[in-house]
Amino acid sequence: MGDGHGPGRSEQEDLLGAGWESHRPAVFGAAYRLLGSVADAEDVTQDVWLRAAAADLRDVADLRAWLVTVAARRSYDILKSARFRRESYVGPWLPEPLLTGPDASQPVLVDESVSSAMLLIMEELSPPERVAFVLHDVFDVAFGEIADVLNVSAPSARQLASRARRRVAKAKQSMPQASKAERERVLAVFRAAYEAGDLAGLVRLLHPDAVFVADGGGKVSAARKLIHGGERVAETIVRVGRRWHLDRVDFAEVGGELALVFYREGRVHSVDTVQITDGLITAYRRVVNPDKLLRV
Repeated sequence: MGDGHGPGRSEQEDLLGAGWESHRPAVFGAAYRLLGSVADAEDVTQDVWLRAAAADLRDVADLRAWLVTVAARRSYDILKSARFRRESYVGPWLPEPLLTGPDASQPVLVDESVSSAMLLIMEELSPPERVAFVLHDVFDVAFGEIADVLNVSAPSARQLASRARRRVAKAKQSMPQASKAERERVLAVFRAAYEAGDLAGLVRLLHPDAVFVADGGGKVSAARKLIHGGERVAETIVRVGRRWHLDRVDFAEVGGELALVFYREGRVHSVDTVQITDGLITAYRRVVNPDKLLRV
C-alpha cells in the first residue's frame, strides 16, 4: 500500500516492470556513448534503476525517454569531471572496448555511434555538445528535455546539437568507413600475415601514413606517443607480438565492428580496432590497459 505520496511497491513494480528490461540497452547505450567507458556506463545504469525504482512514474508518458534522460544527466556530471581525469591520463586515451554481437554479455543498442572511431570524434566535442548530439540524434529526445539536462534554453540545446552534428559530419568525411565486407577481408588477410610472420604482407595492408595508437593507461608497457608510418606500425605490431609471446589472435565484434583480440597464455592481451579506407588500414588502435579489458 502506498503512503499517500506515491505509488505502492507492487504498483511501482507494475509501472516499471518489463519496461526496464526492454529499455535497459538504451540506458546503458546512452551512458556508454557519452562516457566511452563500460564500467562507468554500468554504474550509471545501476543509478538509473535505483532512481526509477524510487520515482513516481504514473505521470511519465514516455518511459524510455525518461530513463535515457536520467542516464544522460548522471553521465553529464561524470563527463564534466572526466575532462579533468583525462588530463592526468598516462599516454593516449581510447574508449573501453564494448563487446557487441554474439560475444556481448548483455543486450546493447548498436549503431555507428558506438564504434571506436565515432567515440573518438565525439571525444572532441564539448560535454554539452556531446549530450545534445547523443540525446537528439541517436535517441530522438526532444530539445525541451535536453535543455533540462543541460540547464539551458531549448533553442540553445538545438544549437548545441546542430553544431555537434556539423563537427561530426566534417570528421566523418575526412575518414570514411569501410564496408563490413571490406573490413572482414582486410582483417582476415592481416591476421594471416601476422600469424605467418609476414612483415611485408602487413606493410602492404597499412597506408603509408598509417598511425598506431596504444592505450596502456600507465598500467602496462605501451607506446605513450603515436607511431606514424605503415612500415613502423607493422614493425611495432610484430615486435610487440614477439616480446610478449602473443600466441593467438582472434576476431570479435567490438562497437558493432569487427576487431582483433590478441591473447597471451590464454588471456586477453589487447583489443585492436582499425580504421580502413580504400582497402588500407589508416589507423590502428590498441587497448592494453588491463582495467579496460576486464569485461572482454
